[in-house]
Amino acid sequence: MNKPYDVIVIGGGHNGLTCACYLAKAGLKVIVLERRHIVGGAVCTENDLIKGYKIDVGSSAHIMIHLTPVVKDLDLEKFGLEYIDCDPFAFAPMPDGKGAIYFWKDVDKTCESIAKISPVDAERYKKFVLEWEKLNEGVFQAFLKPPTMLNLGRHMIFGTKSKNPADMVRKLMTSYGALVRETFVHEGLRSAMAWLAAQSGPPPSAMATGDFLGWHSMIHRSGVKRPKGGSGELTQALAKCLEHYGGTVLLNAEVEKIEVENNQTRGIVLQNGTRIEAKRIVSNAHVHTTFLKLIGAENLPDGLAERIKNIRIGNGFGMIVRCAVSELPDYKAAPNGGKASVCHHGLQLLCPSMDYLEKSYADYLNGIPSKNPSALAMTFSSIDPTLAPAGKHTLFIWGQYYPFELSNGERWENIQDREADKLIDMVNSYAPNVKNSIIERFVQSPLDLEQRLGLLRGNVMHVEMDFDQMFMFRPLPEMSAYRTPIKNLYLTGASTHPGGGVFAASGYNTAQVILKDIKGKWFS
Repeated sequence: MNKPYDVIVIGGGHNGLTCACYLAKAGLKVIVLERRHIVGGAVCTENDLIKGYKIDVGSSAHIMIHLTPVVKDLDLEKFGLEYIDCDPFAFAPMPDGKGAIYFWKDVDKTCESIAKISPVDAERYKKFVLEWEKLNEGVFQAFLKPPTMLNLGRHMIFGTKSKNPADMVRKLMTSYGALVRETFVHEGLRSAMAWLAAQSGPPPSAMATGDFLGWHSMIHRSGVKRPKGGSGELTQALAKCLEHYGGTVLLNAEVEKIEVENNQTRGIVLQNGTRIEAKRIVSNAHVHTTFLKLIGAENLPDGLAERIKNIRIGNGFGMIVRCAVSELPDYKAAPNGGKASVCHHGLQLLCPSMDYLEKSYADYLNGIPSKNPSALAMTFSSIDPTLAPAGKHTLFIWGQYYPFELSNGERWENIQDREADKLIDMVNSYAPNVKNSIIERFVQSPLDLEQRLGLLRGNVMHVEMDFDQMFMFRPLPEMSAYRTPIKNLYLTGASTHPGGGVFAASGYNTAQVILKDIKGKWFS
C-alpha cells in the first residue's frame, strides 16, 4: 500500500461513500477506510443482532436523498439498490383511539384523512404544503451547494417563489412549536407535526427552527422510501459502485492518526501500523474525532483546537429499541388483528400532545431520561418480507429525549432495559398487543450509539442542529464549505452542511469542492 492514492476517505458512512463514488467516477484513485466490519456507519443493516432478522443499527427511513441526484447519478439500482415506497408515509393515531391521520404522498388524500378529524385543518394543511413547498424548492437547492452567503441568499431568499418573502423569513426564524400552533388547530395534528419536526433534535421552543416543520411539505414530493433488505442496502450499493469505478473499500481499518506536516496532510496511519499516503484526505468522522483525536490539538493552527472544542455536541437526544415480533401493532385507532395494514407502512407517530413533548424535553434538560417519552414506531417488514422470517416482523421504536450523560449518578449500562420497557409501554398504550408480541429485542442507548457508530455523546446529528451551528456556521465558518484550515484535508458528513439524516448532500457537495480544487470544474 505504499503507492499514493489521490484521495483517502476516512469512514464508510453514506456521505463518505457518496463523495468517494463521485471522485472515483471522475477518474481519481480513491480508498475508503472503515473501522467496522461493514460499511455504512449510521446507515447500516446487520444480520447477526437477532438471528433470522435484518436489523438496522442507525437510520431507517430514507427521505431527503430522493431530493438529490445521487441515486440516479451513480446508477445505484445497477448495484442492487431497490427502493420500496412507504405510503402512507406517516400514521398518527389519536391517543384515545378515536380516529387517526394518514399522511399520504398525495396531498389531497392526506387532506381527506385530516378532514375526518378536523375539517378546518384539512384546508390549512393544503395551504401549508403549497406555501412551504415553494420556499423549500429554494432551500433544497441551497443544500446541494457549499453554504456561502451568496448561495444561501440566491436560493433561500431571492430564489423562493413565495409572494411574501419577508413573512417566509419570519417563519424560518420562529420556533417550530410556535409555527405549529399558528398554522393548525387540532391537537392531534399539531402533535404529529411537532413530533416529526422534533426528529432533528431541538425542542418545539427552539428559535429559528421553522423549517424543521416546513420541510415536511417536501415529503409529498420525495415520499418516504426504504431499501429492500434494510437501510444498509444503500451503503452496500455505494460500496459496489465505488469498486466498479476502481475505488477500494478497506474494512476493519481504524485510523489511528492523520499525518500533518507544515499544516498539510501527508497520509494516515492505521491502528495496525500500516501507513497510507494520499494527496488529499476526506474525513467522514465526527469533527471532534477528526481534529482532536486523529490529528491532535497540538498539531492544529493556533486557536483552532479551542474553537473546535466549543462546537456543541449536545447531550444525546434519543434511543431506539429494535424488536423481533410475532405480529404487528394492533392499533386501537386502526384495528388490524396484528396483520399488515396501511398504518404500518411508514412512520407511526405516537405523541399525545405538544405539551407532552415539551415535558419530555424538560426531563432531558435536567439530565434524566424522559419520564413519558414520545415514540416513533417503524414496521418496515409489513412492506418488505425479506426483513424477517415468514409470519414474523420487525418493530423499531425510536424515543426522545434521552441524555447521554445522566445527572442522577445512573449509568446507561444499568438502566437501558428499564428505559426500553418504558418505550415499549408507550407503544403498547396505543396498540395493546405489542408487549406480548416481542420475541427478542436489541437496545441502542445513547451510549451504544457512541460506541457502535462513533456518534459522540449519542448525537445522531453529530453536532447540535441549532441555527448558530447550521449553514455557513456548520461546524465552523472556516470549515463550512468542506475545506479545512489544514491544506488538502476536507470534512464531510453530518458535522457539516446541511447536517444529519439520510441525505448524501454533504458527500455530494464535498466531491464537488474537491474536483473543483483538482480539475477546476465540477464533475459532469
